[in-house]
Amino acid sequence: MNKREFLTQLRKGLSGLPQEDLAERVTFYSEMIEDRKEEGLSEEEAVAAVGSVQEIVEHAVAETPLTKIAKEKIKPKRRMSAGEIVLLVLGSPIWLSLGVAAVSVILSLYVSLWAVVIALWAVFAAPAACSVGGVLAGAVFTVGGNGASGLAMLAAGMVCAGLSIFVFYGCKAATDGMVILTKKAALWVKHCFMGKEEAQ
Repeated sequence: MNKREFLTQLRKGLSGLPQEDLAERVTFYSEMIEDRKEEGLSEEEAVAAVGSVQEIVEHAVAETPLTKIAKEKIKPKRRMSAGEIVLLVLGSPIWLSLGVAAVSVILSLYVSLWAVVIALWAVFAAPAACSVGGVLAGAVFTVGGNGASGLAMLAAGMVCAGLSIFVFYGCKAATDGMVILTKKAALWVKHCFMGKEEAQ
């Protein structure tokens, strides 16, 4: 791929971003390709060294705030007529309530998933606390002259410690999964606002 094709695909991929951001990124990658060419690479090698258009677009979308993308998307291209404004106001009880309901359902699902993760951490906390309590109780019973009960409490504390370690890794995996899901959902929402075709 040559430089012109690369920059054309980059512009197409970033078309939903604010114009100043798009121009800044295209200029940056154009200069980067020129720098690589000055280092002795051919134009195709310089373009390949910069990376794929899709990766660049994904990175740019990920680091651009959603508010900035939304503001660019809803910026009016022309002035609305009086009839359009009247229809928008008269239809607001319908479209506004549907929009609020949709956002509420999505938000409640998201919060419910995080509630499951928090419940898992509570499950981790229970055996962890029992392990500490078991070891302390075992020491107290042993010092108090009740060695058999102290040994049993110590064994129970050690079992709970093992369980808590086992549960910790499950909780950590669930938390990491939710963080990844959150990032992917944010990217999806940004792409929906951008309303563009995927870069080839």
